[in-house]
Amino acid sequence: MGAPSSTYRVQFTPSFTFADAAGIADYLARLGVGALYGSPMLDAREGSTHGYDVVDPTRARPELGGEAGRVAMQERLTELGLGLVVDIVPNHMVVPNPWWDDVLEHGQESKYARYFDIDWSSGKVLLPVLAEDAEDEVHEHHVKVNWRRGNTELNYRRFFDITELAAIRVEDQEVFEATHREVLSWGVQGLRIDHPDGLADPGGYFRKLREHFDGWLVVEKILGPDEQLPQSWPVDGTTGYDALREVCGVFVAPTDAFAGDFHAVEHAARQQVADSILVAEVRRIARLVRDVPFEDACRAVAEVMVNFPVYRSYLPEGARYWEAAVKLSSSPAVRALDEQVRADPHGELATRIQQTSGMVVAKGTEDTAFYRYTNFVALNEVGGSPDRFGLPVEEFHQRAARRESGEPLAMTALSTHDTKRSEDVRARLAVLAEIPDEYLAFESEMNEKHGLSEPTLNRLAWQSLVGAWPITEDRLAQYLEKASREAKVRTSWVDRDEEFDAEVAAWPAQVLDEPAVAAFAERVTAPGWSNSLGQKLVQLTAPGVPDVYQGTELWDFSLVDPDNRRPVDYDLRRELLERIESGWLPEVDESGAAKLLVVHKALQVRKRGLHGYRALRAEGAAAEHVLAFQRGGVITVATRLPVTLARKGWQDTVLPLPGAKWTDVLTGRPAAEDLASLLDRYPVALLVQGDQ
Repeated sequence: MGAPSSTYRVQFTPSFTFADAAGIADYLARLGVGALYGSPMLDAREGSTHGYDVVDPTRARPELGGEAGRVAMQERLTELGLGLVVDIVPNHMVVPNPWWDDVLEHGQESKYARYFDIDWSSGKVLLPVLAEDAEDEVHEHHVKVNWRRGNTELNYRRFFDITELAAIRVEDQEVFEATHREVLSWGVQGLRIDHPDGLADPGGYFRKLREHFDGWLVVEKILGPDEQLPQSWPVDGTTGYDALREVCGVFVAPTDAFAGDFHAVEHAARQQVADSILVAEVRRIARLVRDVPFEDACRAVAEVMVNFPVYRSYLPEGARYWEAAVKLSSSPAVRALDEQVRADPHGELATRIQQTSGMVVAKGTEDTAFYRYTNFVALNEVGGSPDRFGLPVEEFHQRAARRESGEPLAMTALSTHDTKRSEDVRARLAVLAEIPDEYLAFESEMNEKHGLSEPTLNRLAWQSLVGAWPITEDRLAQYLEKASREAKVRTSWVDRDEEFDAEVAAWPAQVLDEPAVAAFAERVTAPGWSNSLGQKLVQLTAPGVPDVYQGTELWDFSLVDPDNRRPVDYDLRRELLERIESGWLPEVDESGAAKLLVVHKALQVRKRGLHGYRALRAEGAAAEHVLAFQRGGVITVATRLPVTLARKGWQDTVLPLPGAKWTDVLTGRPAAEDLASLLDRYPVALLVQGDQ
């Protein structure tokens, strides 16, 4: 079936089922979407709101409507010309589940013992499930212990530090077939593969998957700013965090007002993760290192993983990243570790250290450092680089052209279920880079009245409040609770500081009625809308297959999950779309209808097909405020740095248009080269050749 023209991501939950998805299919078709892109649809833990905790991969999830509901949904999508893209989880399953229960009952004699990645050297599975004051209960094949022992003594591989998510050995042919047979029978257009870095051999997995699936295949791989997917992977690209970094970055003004030493914070956070929550994984790897005292091996393993410049290497591919980590490591035992890994890049030691390095990086960087280094949180995004302030227009063009030539079917995204904050929050926060003195003065004034006692959380709190404004007390309180505990500075999920927790919980009620907060949020709202429209149009028309995360066709000021899984008002969106289809040109206002107009028109154009990539450059006094490119018979024009632009205006700035007559499909007007005229109604324009 090939790749869809675009996707629309929905989060299946017990309150948004297969039937609900079928019910919005006609709206998605009218919007211009190419395929519905759903969160995991296999049977998951009861009540799960995300579906990544799969309990039975052999059937569609009953809570969502089961097999009959899935079939009915898929038939409805097909009827309307929409494809289906499914998110699958090859790395882990939630425990307990029937397979796991059999292992606990029968031990290594269980049919499913090989399904899970268990270290059987002790002869029993360690289950860290008991309260701190509980006594151990011993079984022939497993032992239940204090939950705190999990991070240091766990003897089965897991997903990050979540002991309830046990890793499975999908590299085993029997396990692969058992976990993939059902979903591969559905005949879907595309698959999104979750967390490939946890697999023993990602390249081998994708080659095996390709033997059974010839549709669109994208992978949730977090790339460094200068990293590319391994060439040997037979996939269409990533799920788009690299594109997110580029698209959002080009709307951020370069400034040193928020400068700091991110890498020092990141290194300390990674070291803390390796020395605490992932000790069990480090120790299991260290036991494989030969001719080195055990404690020395532990230090060497942790040090190398902490120093990784990317999430993981894929030896022998990506050897340069392994080499970089080794060179940065000073432990004497690193040499022995390096020699053993190089001697057998497919051996157990090399495999396990690669599987685990991504865990150290993700937990250390995304889930710790991004909550500690809070100088300018618009850049603190999955796959982001807080030390790279803004992206020059010319670099954006180079990267977009490279994507078009190398991975034209890679997914692109601005918001996902995993983003730290939604695209519209980041767009508003980008404005702060244009007015750093104003913002820092505001923050200083507010700190005198309502400052939190922990400085990094304090800065995160003020930016989050402004970025997500207006926000309810409950939403903000839940977010700050998560942020403070992920940061692990004054409190954490494991070791609480009750006094500090109470201070954080009380903060939202103190600040939400503060007039200065509302006034500053109002100051950055309109330029934030301009950035939102610009980055959305760019994402939807640039190279790649764009995804629209549920609800973000209107303004969406969500923070990290579960805030971004709140119900979507599709009745409102239908009503606004009907008005737009009738010719209504909405104002750029709080309704967000202008964003719906941009999304609708861009997706409709996208369905006709876009090809090639040609950078276009404006001429005149305000030329730096334009990002423009041509793809075949379509031209995208977006305003950037709107606050600075407002101070001087477009003046004589023009965008020379190549060839014949052009029409702006957003307004229906003939396109003018004079940017003051072209962008007088909206801060963006979408031009097509001829009359429309």
